[in-house]
Amino acid sequence: MLHPFKAVSLSFKKAPLEIRELIALDEAACRRFLHSLHHDLGLSDLLVLSTCNRTEVYYTADHDHSTAIITALGQLKGLPESHAYASYFDVLDTYETAVQHLFEVAMGLDAQVVGDLQISNQVKNAYQWAADADAAGPFLHRLMHTIFFTNKRVQQETSFRDGAASTSYATLELVEELTADVANPCILVVGLGEIGADVCRHLGDSSLFTNVSICNRTRAKAEDIAAECGLRVLDFEGLVTGLKEADVVISSINRDSPFFTTDMVARLDVLNYKFFIDLSVPRSVEAEVENVPGVLVYNIDAIHSKASAALERRLAAVPQVRAIITESIASLSDWTKEMLVSPTIQKLKNALEQIRQEEMDRYQKKMAPEEAKRMDEITRSLMQKFLKQPVLQLKAACKRGEADQVIDIITELFDLENQPATV
Repeated sequence: MLHPFKAVSLSFKKAPLEIRELIALDEAACRRFLHSLHHDLGLSDLLVLSTCNRTEVYYTADHDHSTAIITALGQLKGLPESHAYASYFDVLDTYETAVQHLFEVAMGLDAQVVGDLQISNQVKNAYQWAADADAAGPFLHRLMHTIFFTNKRVQQETSFRDGAASTSYATLELVEELTADVANPCILVVGLGEIGADVCRHLGDSSLFTNVSICNRTRAKAEDIAAECGLRVLDFEGLVTGLKEADVVISSINRDSPFFTTDMVARLDVLNYKFFIDLSVPRSVEAEVENVPGVLVYNIDAIHSKASAALERRLAAVPQVRAIITESIASLSDWTKEMLVSPTIQKLKNALEQIRQEEMDRYQKKMAPEEAKRMDEITRSLMQKFLKQPVLQLKAACKRGEADQVIDIITELFDLENQPATV
């Protein structure tokens, strides 16, 4: 076994939303859980990742601790019958499966929307929390930095992250295209269906749009989203004024017949181009609205087409992404194998250093200070030359999968059995 790295995973693939909601952890809960797993269960190389689509724990331990982790998670969430949720979890109890899974999660291969950009930042945050809790050992540090390097390669060498593969993000990209030549464009979101609310979040996160308003018949809902996203609220009574000022109107109104009719839009006296993006099903913008001079309408099919095209490009890039991941895991595995022989290398260094010091002690009393210094330099250099070949042989044996045999030979040859690994 290369390294006793393991994982416990609950995700959208097996767990419905109502279960994921029960198990999900915010940042404060993730930090508390890290502390508990590290100090109460004695686990190391800990990573606690919790998003709307998954809650996962990665850890290093000689034995499977999945049952204890699930129980501890249930206690943290106040779920006394945690065993009732155990069937929703996947247990990845080998180095190969846990490492492969984390790479696929971090790259976005395992996401609901393939290539999801958010997950890489969520993984970075989880790593930061582990480092803050002093729960990340040398292996996790190496693993995470390999993942970050892999993510950069995927970004630079493939089309896996190109375009918008979700409806809400495709809407944001469309708004960016439509307003590319408009200084400080005025955006108005009318209605807060599920996609509309998500579009507000994307607009709030974007640095391109600072003039965004939300208008909803129920003001309280608009205020909640506006507060979350840093946007403004427009009173429903002021909708006509808002429509006249807006360059882009994004409609997410849930009703059986169109809200924006041709007559209503015609009365806006459109002087420049005005874009309506209709995210509603049934449509909330009458099809004939596009007959009004200066008005262009994009419906949900146009958005889905944009998202689907991006998704096709991403799916086409998946083999490239998997090839890059395979290279990265092979590099990590080589490093992990070398870590297995590092205690033997350190013991060998200590044994040779002890011999060197004993011989120095025998002769340096008869030497002048300058001679003793020169002798110290010569013997230290000789020791490094003696070490070089055994170290190279050990590392080569690692790659051949023969490290145990070479370790046994070197241990016996230099009597390392009782030699400490560190001094």
